[in-house]
Amino acid sequence: MLDTTVSRKGATDGATDTPARARRSVPAGPLALLLAVALLVAVTAAVAWGSTSIPPDEVWSVVWRRLTGHAPRPGTNDLIVWQLRLPRALLAALVGAGLGLVGTAMQALVRNPLADPYFLGVSNGASLGAVAAIVLGLGTGGALGLGLSGAAFAGALATFALVWAVARRGGGFAPLRLVLAGVAIGQFLSGFTSYLVLQAGDEQQTHSVLFWLMGSLSGASWPLLAAPAVAVPAVLLLLQARARGLNALLMGDETAAGLGIDVVRLRRELFAVTSLLTGVLVAVSGAIAFVALMVPHVCRLVVGGDHRRLLPVSALFGALLLVVVDLVCRTAMDTQELPVGVVTSLIGAPALLYLLDRRLGSGS
Repeated sequence: MLDTTVSRKGATDGATDTPARARRSVPAGPLALLLAVALLVAVTAAVAWGSTSIPPDEVWSVVWRRLTGHAPRPGTNDLIVWQLRLPRALLAALVGAGLGLVGTAMQALVRNPLADPYFLGVSNGASLGAVAAIVLGLGTGGALGLGLSGAAFAGALATFALVWAVARRGGGFAPLRLVLAGVAIGQFLSGFTSYLVLQAGDEQQTHSVLFWLMGSLSGASWPLLAAPAVAVPAVLLLLQARARGLNALLMGDETAAGLGIDVVRLRRELFAVTSLLTGVLVAVSGAIAFVALMVPHVCRLVVGGDHRRLLPVSALFGALLLVVVDLVCRTAMDTQELPVGVVTSLIGAPALLYLLDRRLGSGS
């Protein structure tokens, strides 16, 4: 009886890592505070640096005057800070945080460390919906309007439902089958997306869509921040409230059910929520690769597998990572801007290979 109690407590408290890794984990509170400070510094740098450099104290002066309702000072600094760079830096932070949350939740839901919106086809479905809205003229308010957000969400949700139905054929639940179904369906949808891009009659529209599909935050504006500013904190709070269930899912469906978790209901709820957030993120930033896959791995190595600690740390680290990456994309070249997805892939692929090598080398 004592052994069973300890085992169940370990499942719900997230004691899914090896003992050695649990001993190496750092306190989540101080780490979260450090990441928050680093994020604030990164956002300040992202707003200050560019083709026109602005001193950090001037950046905060502009922000303070705007927030307190004072008249903006004459000159271009106010326009650059408030209308151009600050919305973009905040959008990068929100998208990075959202991708960190989605990746963490999906990896727990399917009990597979390779799960992310790409491997499960959700990003492909969201991209197909968004591209269809652009090419067929179904979006409103420009390429990143509310119509595009709705189309991306519908594509993400429909894709997840299809992947889930294929994976559940024959009864039961196999995480490997879910991933394979997601990869196959995602590749099919990617091909259809490419076909739609080729049907675009305007060369400039085709170029814009392709750039957006590789990930871009160049369309950032204050109105565009509304959807992710609501969705990301809401999903964080919901996932944090379900952290015990996510911990239990890692131990298997039978163990989770034995702990009083309604596994079917929890999965349906979290699949819908992660699909919604994926659709929102793809609609405002395009398809950004590797962040949702890499961030949970890095954070899990540092704070362990307990989702009560892992979720907020993943959100903060994802936000910090994407703010820094977007700053590099915007300033690395004088003549053009790099797509965000290109840089995240160049960083993410080697980093993921290194992490996998460490895990395999340690036998975990």
